[in-house]
Amino acid sequence: MSSVRFLLVVLTALLGWPCIPFAAPHTPFADSVVVEQLPLRAQDPASRELNRLRSKWRQDPQNPALAAELARAYFEQAVSEGDPRYLGYAQAALKPWWSAAEPPPVVRLVRGMVLQFSHRFPEAIKDLTEVSRLEPNNAVAWSWLAAVYLVTADYPKALEACDRLKPLAADLAVVGCRAYVDSLTGRAQFGLERLSMALRQQPKADPALRLWTLTRMAEISERLGDNRLAEQHFRAALALDVRDTYLLAAFSDFLLDQGRPTEVLSLLKDFSRADTLLLRLALAARDANSPDAAKYQQEMRERFDAARRQGDALHEKEESRFARSLLRENQRALALAESNYRLQREAADARALLEASISCRSPRSAEPVLQWMALNRVESVTLQSLAVQVRAIKVPDSSKACT
Repeated sequence: MSSVRFLLVVLTALLGWPCIPFAAPHTPFADSVVVEQLPLRAQDPASRELNRLRSKWRQDPQNPALAAELARAYFEQAVSEGDPRYLGYAQAALKPWWSAAEPPPVVRLVRGMVLQFSHRFPEAIKDLTEVSRLEPNNAVAWSWLAAVYLVTADYPKALEACDRLKPLAADLAVVGCRAYVDSLTGRAQFGLERLSMALRQQPKADPALRLWTLTRMAEISERLGDNRLAEQHFRAALALDVRDTYLLAAFSDFLLDQGRPTEVLSLLKDFSRADTLLLRLALAARDANSPDAAKYQQEMRERFDAARRQGDALHEKEESRFARSLLRENQRALALAESNYRLQREAADARALLEASISCRSPRSAEPVLQWMALNRVESVTLQSLAVQVRAIKVPDSSKACT
């Protein structure tokens, strides 16, 4: 899950769309099963909620409000699990309107969210923009627009969407929205200070919003090179005891960068079901010479292979890291990182392409990232260090340089 998707989960939760807790694994989408075959446990809160929504929807599947509510619930499962297969169920619920030019706004909003998750960003922007035009006080539409513009690095439009949230959302969410942009456009310290002040002023803020704010503060601190402060914020977020895949992945990456793989193994030992966390477990096990290293690597390979067979190309950044760091397949890693960066331009996407370019000794491949960094005055210590390494490559680009 990208950081922007995590922002969206928090904003939509704050604005009246409560997120469903994590669910058990599910089967792939097919028209014949639509929404009947999810193997959720009977006592799981997610199962009970989905059963309730399915029951309402079955009584009137042509009702756009009921269909959108069910589709949104499945979509939130895809976000929280980091697994796009739930999108099939969401799309099935919206099937009567999926190809409609002008569906009802309640449907169009969720359709835009699903399209965003599927990396169909122009179509998502079209849907979300139309909803915000028809319903200018729809905070959910504005928050999703902000997120899509952030992930595609259109920062002026992202700021405009953040500003439209001011009268509609919690102050801390609005400050966080703008601080994310600041952290990537030469104002990281300013963004961090604003977040810190806003958090102090709202000590009773929703736990999910506090968790998001602390995680964002940790990432900005790390971006500025203050690892002590970054860890302090990460641990404060963990202390809230709100289970969150994105936080676990971000802190694991921090620990891996600090050369502390055994702490990652301890942190994630009960979370291998999420693909993003299994990848971190595999990396940590390799670095710690754990006897489980081969097991984690094989399981990760099987999951990527399964996703590829199903036509899922939504985890190219993670697969690039897997191919480069664990399989030593540098050419494949570079191809995946390039493909991913054409669609997504967050800091983690930039890092994936820089690292793959260095492994392949292909400075030309890193040019889009270097241009993005220069244009936006990106301050990340890690990205700047990688950029120096890219510029130091003297050999000409050649397929022979990358194996």
